[in-house]
Amino acid sequence: MKRTKPPLWARLLLLCAAYALSAVPALAAGELDGELVVQSATAAFNHGVVELDAEVRYPLTERITEALQGGVTLSFELEINFVHPRRFWFNASVFDVVLRRELAYHVISNRYVVSDPQGGNDETFPTLEAALEHLGHIADQPVAVEAQLKGTGPWEMSLRAGVRRGRIPDALRVMMFWSDDWHRTSDWYTWTFER
Repeated sequence: MKRTKPPLWARLLLLCAAYALSAVPALAAGELDGELVVQSATAAFNHGVVELDAEVRYPLTERITEALQGGVTLSFELEINFVHPRRFWFNASVFDVVLRRELAYHVISNRYVVSDPQGGNDETFPTLEAALEHLGHIADQPVAVEAQLKGTGPWEMSLRAGVRRGRIPDALRVMMFWSDDWHRTSDWYTWTFER
């Protein structure tokens, strides 16, 4: 029995897939492994504005460093839920808000850049550790105004931190389309606050 060869296009496709899997092992699995936790959080009123203070520990791995230096942008999100607790019924959701910031590596200046997609100022850091520490330290961050809170309180507030892949260079986009390891969230951190 004579054995036939697979068509040329099938052999090329198999070769490209094998190259993609071997050439970028650091970007293919477990990119956001490491600790991601909200360590503490509080909120207080300041002239009718609810301000958030929190400490978040973000993962720091060699894979994250390599991805950033390879042109991947990471998006950092803080999800905040406001709930009005009820004694004899389900809690009433007041509103939710999401704060986003992005982290990228600037090759020419050899610095890490934290930017606010809503138009805030960019800040640069000499090391990834310093950039992640800055991202994880939230101080006096306005998250709501008093008029948005229904009722007189107390309110229950929950905070969850997340990291996901943002922009990605076209060359890597082809090799990483199957990867879903670029999204992590922490557990919810919940506390009660009043005026």
